Amino acid sequence: MFTMSKRLWFQLHGWFSLPVWVLFCFICVTGTVSVISHELTWLTNSEARANNPNDLPSLGVDQVINSVEKAYPTADVMSVLTYEPYLVNAVIFTDTDKPYAVAYVNQYTGEVQAVNDTISFIEFMRTLHGWLFFPWQEGYSVGYYLVSAMAFVLLGALVTGLVIYKNFWRAFSQPKLRFNQGKKTFLKDLHTLSGVWSIWFMAVMALTGLWYLVQAIMWHNEIDIEEHAPLVAVSTLPADKQTPPTDLKAALAITKEKYPDFKPSYVMLPEHNRGMFNIMGSGDTIFYDNYAYSTSINPWTGEIAASKSPETMSGLLTLSHIADPLHYGNIGGLWTKVIWFIFGLILSGMSITGFMMYAAKLVNNKPVKARQSAPVNNVQEAN
Repeated sequence: MFTMSKRLWFQLHGWFSLPVWVLFCFICVTGTVSVISHELTWLTNSEARANNPNDLPSLGVDQVINSVEKAYPTADVMSVLTYEPYLVNAVIFTDTDKPYAVAYVNQYTGEVQAVNDTISFIEFMRTLHGWLFFPWQEGYSVGYYLVSAMAFVLLGALVTGLVIYKNFWRAFSQPKLRFNQGKKTFLKDLHTLSGVWSIWFMAVMALTGLWYLVQAIMWHNEIDIEEHAPLVAVSTLPADKQTPPTDLKAALAITKEKYPDFKPSYVMLPEHNRGMFNIMGSGDTIFYDNYAYSTSINPWTGEIAASKSPETMSGLLTLSHIADPLHYGNIGGLWTKVIWFIFGLILSGMSITGFMMYAAKLVNNKPVKARQSAPVNNVQEAN
């Protein structure tokens, strides 16, 4: 029966990481920054902070929209995004001189603190990490495939690393980091110690990455994981032009009545007379993302045309709504983000130390080759 030697396992471990070292390291670094992109935005951009010195209650989404419509009377609001409580709400709208704009509104004071026509730092980092800004075409992006395929690299490096370092559990009880035995020994200890303590993190990143790859293949083949938002039936529309009796405030109240712990994170207004209020948000479940609960409210009847919650999800839909919190570490708020950020730095560092060890090995092998070719050169010189 064929068995692999330790040397072969070691070479396999290197092959899983080294050929794509730069791309893998770049994805690790951008992912690490993405984990704390909300906090970095708060630190670096004063216009993004939702300051609340008078401890006012948060305004409703409809009141946030009213603030934008008051500042821009001809604005056509399309949707509203709600982030962390310390960040302003983002109201996406168009206007006579703005084909696309985002108004950042303090949800406590109603003040429009800034208006931009580009994506935010948060969206920039998620896009850079998620699909490297490769364009989407016919339901797929080459960049999305490249990034999600890194799950194989990470999983392969993890498995081969565990095979090479058989007594890895000793690193938990007897951590070893030798500073005084040369650079090679220090890098090896650092790489091994980081890897052992990051086993759980690498497993989570690899498994969620594999799910993203499966999701990409399904999108590419037009296999819907989530149902599309419904439209109002033409036969139920009124014959004459009139304003729908159900407004956003009422739609939010209907959603809140169905899901008492509901917190809106994304609200999309009807784009035409057959459109509905599509409202998404989070509930009292920590492992699901901020879009796990949703309703589609018919503005003409006030009825819930479609709804979704963790209790009604299929298996694939559940995976799609728990992957992001596990991948980005926002399952427990700021503290889990800090943990994910630290281990993201460790994983990024491992890709660098692994490459440095490989580069050092190449340099050390050069004299051997030179010695092998020396007799030939000496004979040539003698002739």
